[in-house]
Amino acid sequence: MYVSVMNSGKMQKDLMLHIQQKSKAGAEHKFKGGLAEATDETAKLHTATHLLQAALRKVLDESVAQRGPNITAERLRFDFSFPRKVTPEELREVEKLVNEAIDAGVDITCEEMTVPEALARGAIGLFVDNYGERVKVYTMGDYSCEICGGPHAANTGELGTFKIKKEEASSAGVRRIKAVLIPKEEKKD
Repeated sequence: MYVSVMNSGKMQKDLMLHIQQKSKAGAEHKFKGGLAEATDETAKLHTATHLLQAALRKVLDESVAQRGPNITAERLRFDFSFPRKVTPEELREVEKLVNEAIDAGVDITCEEMTVPEALARGAIGLFVDNYGERVKVYTMGDYSCEICGGPHAANTGELGTFKIKKEEASSAGVRRIKAVLIPKEEKKD
């Protein structure tokens, strides 16, 4: 199908205004942190993104930084800065580290503090200029410490088993991991 659009300044301005209004209306319905909805499942997956980022930084490089998550009740998608394809061995190690943190069953704590206090404590804060005077810092034992405003599980043991389904390029210098949490079966006596 071919569509012709008249090239007038007023029409272009009207079209841009319409697109901006639609975009703003859509953004108002989204939750912070890339969550499509606020449920127990998305809170668990959001928690897993913290553990994933910590594991990526440990396995690949400390310069790895989140570039955008997208979380639904079924899966997480995590975009991060990294210049090359992640090897299968590296992915297995990342998955292992995330599952070790989950199996440790550590409580997830939240403290409010200033940005300088959070950064001095070692918290990762990727969008520091967007934060207010006080921020929430979520800590998961020695595994993860991040500035964040999204919902989280109370304990890493609630997450189930972390499984990476796919790793691919998102854009130049940005990689993407898609992963799921598989509920652990209750042990039978």
